[in-house]
Amino acid sequence: MRNVKACVLGLGQIGLPTATYILRKGLGVWGYDINPITVKKAREERILNATSNWHEIPPVDIYIICVSTILKNDMPDLSPIFDVCEKISQKARQSSLVSIESTVLPGTSKKVYENIFQKNINLVHVPHRYWAEDPARHGVKQLRVIGAVNPESLNAGLRFYRDILEIPLHVASSIEIAEMSKIAENAYRYVQIAFAEELKMICEHKGLNFNEVRNACNTKWNIEMLEARDGIRGHCLPKDIQHLASLTTHNTILRSAMMVDKEYKKWLSLRLQQ
Repeated sequence: MRNVKACVLGLGQIGLPTATYILRKGLGVWGYDINPITVKKAREERILNATSNWHEIPPVDIYIICVSTILKNDMPDLSPIFDVCEKISQKARQSSLVSIESTVLPGTSKKVYENIFQKNINLVHVPHRYWAEDPARHGVKQLRVIGAVNPESLNAGLRFYRDILEIPLHVASSIEIAEMSKIAENAYRYVQIAFAEELKMICEHKGLNFNEVRNACNTKWNIEMLEARDGIRGHCLPKDIQHLASLTTHNTILRSAMMVDKEYKKWLSLRLQQ
């Protein structure tokens, strides 16, 4: 196992715990990030081979992509994925495994597999489910989804994630299913929270205690209504619902949920001013 070498690209909130986990499993680990401050933090966390100079990364067996995808003008911008895949293509061998853990749109993995890697590597998509607030239960090692561009890639991905890293996996029938599952699960969470936000505004308008209504509802066996806090923030949920909504015009609930959250934040702001 110690002969297996891996490189984690993107050493932020997802990439650094991933690199640390792989290191604890006894593999040789390199880390790459364009931010020198992030690299410094990674070195302090024992990822000693972390660097912002791609030329310092040797050819390795496994490349794990954990860079952030972004929004530009409220539309998905996957250029960070394409940029690091171009870098990997300079070093990857035919036996190399490339794993995209970053959130991407359906079709992205096959696009980079065909257009950047020229079908000369193994490629899987294993979207992260890391939650920084509870890394013990929802960290790197939790049930994850895996999809692959072909059977050979799937076998390589299973050997790495399931057999070496001991991460439980749900195998998707296609890589597009895995890609869609990630943005769908975060968008679903967003919609659930937005419903709670709207209900809280309705309850207060009618002079009712939202938490009491919520607790009453949650006594039913198939109801698990979420809390309504200070609006939907962070990076993943607001970005991923936009990703899903961008795929089609069949996005009425998604767009409505985003409008509700915007209204709820304004409502909270007005309450603070009173």
